[in-house]
Amino acid sequence: MDALDRQILALLTEDGRRSFDDVARAVSLSGPAVKRRVDRLRRDGVLHGFTAVIDAEALGYGTEALVELFYAPGVPLDAVTTSLRRVPEVVEAWSVSGDADAIAHVRTRDNADLERLIRALQADGAVVRTRSQVVLSRLVHRRGEAD
Repeated sequence: MDALDRQILALLTEDGRRSFDDVARAVSLSGPAVKRRVDRLRRDGVLHGFTAVIDAEALGYGTEALVELFYAPGVPLDAVTTSLRRVPEVVEAWSVSGDADAIAHVRTRDNADLERLIRALQADGAVVRTRSQVVLSRLVHRRGEAD
């Protein structure tokens, strides 16, 4: 990957709907040359694809939180993954080192909805405790970073 590839990625991260010709003008290449580079970046696994970025708040999900999840001993990570994938309010989730077993990034309509979600996560007994931080404001956000 060279400096031109990085420029192309930056432009596509800014607006994934840019045409190859538009990107080509910005980096002083031809449209077909940019397409070849993008195809190679996809093939090499650097560029995973293109997606729409939705404003959750505009859809009514005004509360954003990070929920630390503490599971009962012996709950396998596969079971954690399966259970969290079933919860539509979970935007992302990670297994982590430290006290918690996992952290879930969630979006809910409001604080009451967040409380309902936490109780639902604890309902089956696999989650024995949670600790939550409600996001007050986003200080840094880099769009387009891979998970």
